[in-house]
Amino acid sequence: MIQVGLMGGTFDPIHYGHLLAAETAREQAGLDEIWFIPSFMPPLKEGRQPGAAAEERLEMVFRAIDFQPYFRAMDIELGRGGTSYTIDTITELQEQYPDRAFSFIIGSDRLNDLDRWHRSRELAEMVSFIALERPGVSSRLEELPDYLQSKVQLCQMPLMDISSTDIRNRRKAGRSIRFLTPDKVHRFIIRNGLYES
Repeated sequence: MIQVGLMGGTFDPIHYGHLLAAETAREQAGLDEIWFIPSFMPPLKEGRQPGAAAEERLEMVFRAIDFQPYFRAMDIELGRGGTSYTIDTITELQEQYPDRAFSFIIGSDRLNDLDRWHRSRELAEMVSFIALERPGVSSRLEELPDYLQSKVQLCQMPLMDISSTDIRNRRKAGRSIRFLTPDKVHRFIIRNGLYES
């Protein structure tokens, strides 16, 4: 069975922190591949529209992972539209790729609200979770319901304080975002005037 780690998010824009998280999970959890899945509208961020269009966010992911043999971009949630519930994505992926076992990669900050995810009990029966612990962020795994605790593998993530929010704010303020995201993504953002005020 091919072991695949799934990274979801708006990727608005994708940056080096996302790529480091993917590589950390791949290495520490023994995954064969990492699939990046840009969300159309994440349920826990409803009310905040992404700054870049769906096609632009997907294009930035393609550019960021270019030539990385273990990384792949998937447009499954963008094509479906609406709110991106993980369980719908997993159901569709398991039907399309029965030879793969999926794990969902999350930050330790997201681990703490895992029991609030849509149909979390059913989801835990379908996939496992890889939680990336960052220095200074407590995962509180023991506070999760038993059905989730047994499905979580903790991995240690190097500290890298980069966020998509900071990148967007820097662009609005006219500040540089060079070296926060891969060169191909940086050039795409500048050429298309993304995140400018």
